[in-house]
Amino acid sequence: MSAEISQLLTILDQAYNRKSWHGTNLRGAIRGLTPAQAAWRPGRGRHTIHELIVHAAYWKYAAWRRLSGGRRGAFPLEGSNWFARRTSDAATLRSDIALLEQTHRALREAIAAFPAARLSRPLPGSALTALGLISGIAAHDLYHAGQIQLLKALQK
Repeated sequence: MSAEISQLLTILDQAYNRKSWHGTNLRGAIRGLTPAQAAWRPGRGRHTIHELIVHAAYWKYAAWRRLSGGRRGAFPLEGSNWFARRTSDAATLRSDIALLEQTHRALREAIAAFPAARLSRPLPGSALTALGLISGIAAHDLYHAGQIQLLKALQK
């Protein structure tokens, strides 16, 4: 594996589930989350933690699809971007966290297999490069990890 791909995987993992200097990552932000915490909506038109979890899973899937050439419409839930979660029962929450974990693993595999020589080239049908996409999905995880930490704090 090239040094560039290895570094991108390190950045992605630190943003999602590996220890790093910056503090809580996305997986850490949802560790120990209760269904009640996950379902709490801070205001009309605002997202719950549960909705943020599925949103993050969707964008990991979208990044995987662009890097691997996977087919559109393969995400297991109907829709795109935001998925309404009106309530958060324990089983649905566990299932959606497992979906987040699964999409992260699939994305890691696609990154590990991606040719380092193509990192700076635009992806098919886009001006976005693989390097921009991969670093962007790591930033996306951290953005929502911070959001989740704030939502949990506001509930107290």
